[in-house]
Parts: sequence; structure tokens; C-alpha cells
Amino acid sequence: MVRHLKILEYALSSLLRRRGKNLAILLSFVVVVTVLASILFVTHALKAEATRLLVSAPDLVVQRLVAGRHDLIPESYGLTVQGITGVSAVTPRVWGYYYDGLTRANYTLIGVRSAPTLRLLWGRMPAAEGECAVGSGVAEARQIDLPGELVLTDSRGVGVLFDVVGVFDADSSLLTNDLVVLGEADLRQFFSFPEGHATDLTVAVGNEREVQTVAQKVRTLLPDTRPVTRDELARTYDAVFHWRSGMMLAAFAGAALAFSILAWDKATGLSAEEQQEIGVLKAIGWDTSDVLELKTWEGLALSLVSFLLGLILAYVHVFFLGAPLLTPVLKGWSVLFPEFRLVPYLDLYQLIVLGFFTVVPYLASTVIPCWKASIADPEAVIRG
Repeated sequence: MVRHLKILEYALSSLLRRRGKNLAILLSFVVVVTVLASILFVTHALKAEATRLLVSAPDLVVQRLVAGRHDLIPESYGLTVQGITGVSAVTPRVWGYYYDGLTRANYTLIGVRSAPTLRLLWGRMPAAEGECAVGSGVAEARQIDLPGELVLTDSRGVGVLFDVVGVFDADSSLLTNDLVVLGEADLRQFFSFPEGHATDLTVAVGNEREVQTVAQKVRTLLPDTRPVTRDELARTYDAVFHWRSGMMLAAFAGAALAFSILAWDKATGLSAEEQQEIGVLKAIGWDTSDVLELKTWEGLALSLVSFLLGLILAYVHVFFLGAPLLTPVLKGWSVLFPEFRLVPYLDLYQLIVLGFFTVVPYLASTVIPCWKASIADPEAVIRG
């Protein structure tokens, strides 16, 4: 053990003697790991948020299509869907999107009957005309305190004043951060919804294995509708986030390649001083295994320190600063969406893979050329 510790001590002193070269490698290594880890952290955090959101999603959502676009659906369609075997409940939902020019953010307005399960932070849910409750993101964006007021411009261009009676959140900030809950009558009047129409229908199916069968029957009975299952929503979220993260990784591939070339050049380009050092160590009695252990310690020390620093910087960038360099691409709607803080979700498998593709190649590029020098004749190496 003492022998190994002495070799480690010599390896660290060797790194300090060539601090200029090693500092250049460390800085480039840290930048690469930080960017790659940031992309993985943001993607996994958003996917985890979406997964938590979909836990409470309905088994089936029925939308009406007109000319290939989502349109209002007659509530009478719910009676047809209710008659399908296996359907336990059908609920019309009334909701819509609203762009707030004051905060430059998109809000989701939903009728109180259609509102998801929410956790109130202050106050209560709306119960009378002219009342509303808002998500924590909207309250922060509009600087609303209870009791407060919220002014929105309806579909006729008229400003409408609502009394804010509650502020809420949920397990997933994606679900409630931009949400405004109104009375259903207020929402219908705000968007000028025609009577007897809803935005979509949510369908509860008693047996999860029958969801696809029910969806197929809905398509047959109501050919102008599009039933969307919870599994399809999950696959869509997964595909979107994978595509966006893959696009970011592809855009960064050039920088990663440049780092690989730099690391390989720095590691494999043994200077005359380093070659003579290996020759001297062999001449005074070091074995080839001792030299390889020395260079392995040097490579591990440099690569592991760089890897850990990169992970720490990526964690701070994503979960403390909100990943300002990545979220506009990965979230897509971040320019219009009220800011929300990502909940830390770390995937050990991703960290292991990231370490394997960054630490191991550098370690190999460090040890292999040193092995070639260590098996040569010490006198020939010293003489150059």
C-alpha cells in the first residue's frame, strides 16, 4: 500500500511540474463534460416532469378535427362515447391558451370543472362569478398577492377583471406553473365558446387493457375525432425530448471532436523530457508495471477531477441557474412560458455512460504511448 501511495504522490507532483499542458487539457475536458452533462440533466429532468404529469392524465382524450386541425367538440359526442362498452365516465373539458402581452408569457386557462387535482398554497378555488385561482408561475410573473386582481383581454378585445382568490401548485410544475382556473361560465364567455361545445372530452376506461379497443371504437363511431391515449402522450413526450437532446448533442459533436483531437495530441505527444523521465525511472529499477501505474494515476487524477468539476458545473447550470443556454432549445416554448425551476433528477446510468465515453478514452490515450516508451531500452530512451 505504501508503494502505491508513493507512486500516486510522484504522479501528482509530475502533473504539477507540467501544469501548463495539464491545465489546458483540464479546462477543455471540463467544458466538454459540463455541456454534455447539462444536456443530459435538462432532458432527464423534463422527461421526469412529464412522467409525473402523465400519472394523473385521463386514460383517453377525444378531440374533434376540422380540416386537420383541433376544433371545438359538441358535448353530445360524449353521449356516444359513454355508450361504448368499458367506458366508465366521460367529462367535457373547457380550456384554452392565452398570450399575456404584459409578461410575454403563454397561460393556460381552464374551467373549474375541468381543472386537475391541485395543491392550494394560499386561498381557495373559484366559486363565484369573476373569481379565479392562478398557478405559482403566473402569480410570480404578475406579482400577485392575495387578495389580488388579474386583468385579461377576452376574445372580443375587452379587458376583464378577475379577483384572484387562490394560488396553487402541483407535483409537476409543468402542469400548473402557467395555469389559470376560472369558473366554467366565465371561461366560456371569455373565449366566446358556443353553448353545447367543449375543447375536448376526457374518457375514463375501467380496464386499462381496453383503452386501445375503446379508442378504435371512438374512431369508428365518430370519424371526425382523434382519440389520444395516455401511452401515446408518453411516447410523444419521450420522442420530443430525445429528438431535442439529440439535436443539441449533434450540434456539439464538433466541439467534442475537437476536444478528442486535443486530448489525444496532448496525451500521445510525449515530450523529450517525459521520455527521458521514463528512461531514468527504468534505469533506476522501476518495472514497466510501475511506469504504467504512474501514468494511470496521472490520467485518472486529471480526468476524474475534470469529470467531477464538469458534473458540478452542469448541476449548478441546470438546477440552480435554470439552464439558460439550453432550455430555449430543449423546452421549445420557454420564450413564452413562465419560468419554472427544474426539479433535480439524476440518472446513474447516464452518468456512468458519460464517464465511460470521456474518462476511459483519455486514460487509454495517456497509458498506451507511455507503455511503448517504457518497454524500450532505457539507455536508448535517455540518449534520445
